[in-house]
Amino acid sequence: MRCSGAFAASVLALAIQAGAACADEAPPASPPAFTDQQVSDAYIYLLGRLLVMRQQQLDFQDGMTWNQLVHRKPGAVDWPNPNLDVAYSEAWIAVDERSCTQVSVPKVTNRYYTVQFLNGWGETLANINERVFADHPYGEFAVCLRGAKVDLPANTRRIDLPVRTARVLSRVELGADRQVAEQLQHQFTMRATGSPELPSTPHGPVFELYRLPTVEAFDAAAAALEEPDLNPGMQTLQAQVRAIAEQIKQPGERARIDQQIKTRTFAALASAAATIGPGTVHNGWVRPAVSGAYGEDYLTRTLIDLGGIWANTSAEVNYYRGARDADGQVLDGGKSYSLTFPREQLPSGFARYFWSVTATNSKTFRVLPNALDRFLLNNQSDLHYNADGSLTLYFGPQLPQGAAENNWLPTVAGEPFRLMLRYYGGKGPVASGEYFPPALVRL
Repeated sequence: MRCSGAFAASVLALAIQAGAACADEAPPASPPAFTDQQVSDAYIYLLGRLLVMRQQQLDFQDGMTWNQLVHRKPGAVDWPNPNLDVAYSEAWIAVDERSCTQVSVPKVTNRYYTVQFLNGWGETLANINERVFADHPYGEFAVCLRGAKVDLPANTRRIDLPVRTARVLSRVELGADRQVAEQLQHQFTMRATGSPELPSTPHGPVFELYRLPTVEAFDAAAAALEEPDLNPGMQTLQAQVRAIAEQIKQPGERARIDQQIKTRTFAALASAAATIGPGTVHNGWVRPAVSGAYGEDYLTRTLIDLGGIWANTSAEVNYYRGARDADGQVLDGGKSYSLTFPREQLPSGFARYFWSVTATNSKTFRVLPNALDRFLLNNQSDLHYNADGSLTLYFGPQLPQGAAENNWLPTVAGEPFRLMLRYYGGKGPVASGEYFPPALVRL
């Protein structure tokens, strides 16, 4: 498996520790040119773009090319917190004034699917599925640069993008028959209609997600900001990023800003990550305020790019991250926990399509290895329900006494973990934002 992680918090704590170990303890000799708040705001804003650039560089190093759809085996993707319920296909597309990217979508019935397009900041631009295109849910689509003059084949639905490059993820629910899902997955195809001008891959720092860049992040500012940010009100932040990038050309100021990032910015990130920025916390679970499309909320965008890149919009999926138990204690892979859904609040009742829960290491962002090779529980898990109709799931290093094995997701002693609960096609209070899962109880 190459699957990884969850929304980030502890990764930032690691970055703080790493930075503190090498930070210069000498106080600055003069007032800083930029306040701690200014440096933090600029860094957090820039980091969101660098995370997408990082993934793009890794993708092309792995052999991806423009306008070519790569079909991945289930589980064989390498970004934080993928959904293990679906077969993914991936691409980077490039369009211009003379060429669109043609996308063929097969007919899919009684199974969740979508083709998601994102920009270079991790913002969802469009989805192709039967919910968005009820009158044209499958067949031929052409993804074009807005305003492009391109002749398209008949019966082709055009989708205009405001940018020249985009990341693509198609998802097909595995469901009860994985073989059928993979057959459908391979029927999604892609090709350029002409010969688009292919851009170069932007260069920036390629870092481990648990060891974030410090002042060197601003060395890539010029390349990062070439990608347009479509959200309003970002001009001031971008100007601040450019100003700091210019300031660090002075050795003394470079050292000073590096120190500010290590001691102040990482602390601010860690604090914000605990609640996914302005997210809501209840019963030890966090629901992000937004996902997939962020508007002015660049903080949430960066945190999700860090710990759950390529998140879709809440119209497609609702996310809940569980990191603490009913007593407010951080989840410990060496302990066992239960999660009981009352009969009137079963997960299946809140999802139009499917639901799932995964467990990942809080520091490495990877699923937890175990003898069962079981990495999630979902509506296909042949779960055992209690006599009163409720459902209890278990998480721990060993099967708790009296628990049904199908209801157990193994964890690893010595590894902190967290849970990600997803509702695809959220219904009722999940869709409205009023619902939170029950608290996890330590056994």
